[in-house]
Amino acid sequence: PELSEEPPAEMVKMTKSKTFQAYLPNCHRTYSCIHCRAHLANHDELISKASVNVISPFFIFFRVNVGCGPAEERVLLTGLHAVADIYCENCKTTLGWKYEHAFESSQKYKEGKFIIELAHMIKDNGWE
Repeated sequence: PELSEEPPAEMVKMTKSKTFQAYLPNCHRTYSCIHCRAHLANHDELISKASVNVISPFFIFFRVNVGCGPAEERVLLTGLHAVADIYCENCKTTLGWKYEHAFESSQKYKEGKFIIELAHMIKDNGWE
């Protein structure tokens, strides 16, 4: 018999799944992208939710489930930082930024932390 490169139709399973770096557990409180509902962060990774920048409020996280662009130097309210824009892996919306390097010693604690603007996320899974 002739070999086919395509699997038989009964073996093909078409799904409309989203592309994430990781699916976060349903049992945990999570934050999702407001634009496409992709999982962004677990509530346990939240450092602070009292931060406000000049444009919109934001949360600070230890780890997030997003893509990261190249770092560039920017002058923010707290001084010069090397930051990289972060984006949703599914819909590619820019969500905030990651602090790559702080040039002032008083700001070093921000290095490696992620900022997500509240306008880009919603609460998902397990919130009462």
